[in-house]
Amino acid sequence: MRPTLILGEAATGLRRNLTMTVAAVLVVSIALGLLGVAMLIRQTINKNKDYWYDRVEVSLFLCSDGDAEPSCSGGAVTDAQKEQIQTDLKNLPQVEAVFYESKEQAYELFLEDFADTDLADNITPDQLPEAFRVKLVNPEQDYVIVASAFEGRPGVQSVADQRKLFEDIFSILNVFRVGSLVIAGIALAATVLLIVVVIRVAAFSRRRETSIMRLVGASNLSIQLPFLAEGAFAGLVGGLLAMVYLLAGKALFIDVLADKVKFFEYVSWSETLVTSGALVAVGVVVSIVISYLTLLKYLRV
Repeated sequence: MRPTLILGEAATGLRRNLTMTVAAVLVVSIALGLLGVAMLIRQTINKNKDYWYDRVEVSLFLCSDGDAEPSCSGGAVTDAQKEQIQTDLKNLPQVEAVFYESKEQAYELFLEDFADTDLADNITPDQLPEAFRVKLVNPEQDYVIVASAFEGRPGVQSVADQRKLFEDIFSILNVFRVGSLVIAGIALAATVLLIVVVIRVAAFSRRRETSIMRLVGASNLSIQLPFLAEGAFAGLVGGLLAMVYLLAGKALFIDVLADKVKFFEYVSWSETLVTSGALVAVGVVVSIVISYLTLLKYLRV
């Protein structure tokens, strides 16, 4: 069967069922768009876990003048206390590496994260504490051991497991990801039903042409191809719309957020394009499969 004839038959079917075709395209785009959002959120979580978990796991903030904690009653941490704390940290088998961070280094890092905010104008190096940044062998289990060994120790203001802050953020992102997947699943179910209806109506409206083609000896594939092309069209256009949604979200939301919140890793344009391209492919393949399975039931060839 000539491609032009297949496309002509598919175009005729789409015109006959224009309203349902448009509805199918829109629902496909919504389902794929939500699936793309879930995929991008998952990539964002993985990028930030790799970025942050490979860095500092625990911070020991050292005493400064004026700290009210009982362990800081003697004033700012002394050089001897710092040296002893560092030595004791390195001797712990649970500790993989120890990094000292001065007030000036803490201030430089602070400026990197908050350079364009009002906070940068109101903070000075003296207001930030010295700290030991500690990387643990097993962050999931070793934090309690390190914390119990140094919390309340003279010269140590507090021990913070910075992993917990990011776990809270990741938990929130996971809620959005799961919510997107749930809604995408519901929309996908609606997509399946709509494509089934579109193909079923198309098969019924062209039953005479189908009978004639069967009588003149047309192959099963020749009879099925126009219907499969209709399903592929709905999946292709729906996937392209989903791509537009994701690219617009990247430009209007993610990039704007990235300019304001510096300490977070965001998906890149290349990752967004790859995800969007995958959605187009998924839309076409799924639509063709649904159309084919529908034809097996409603088009006896």
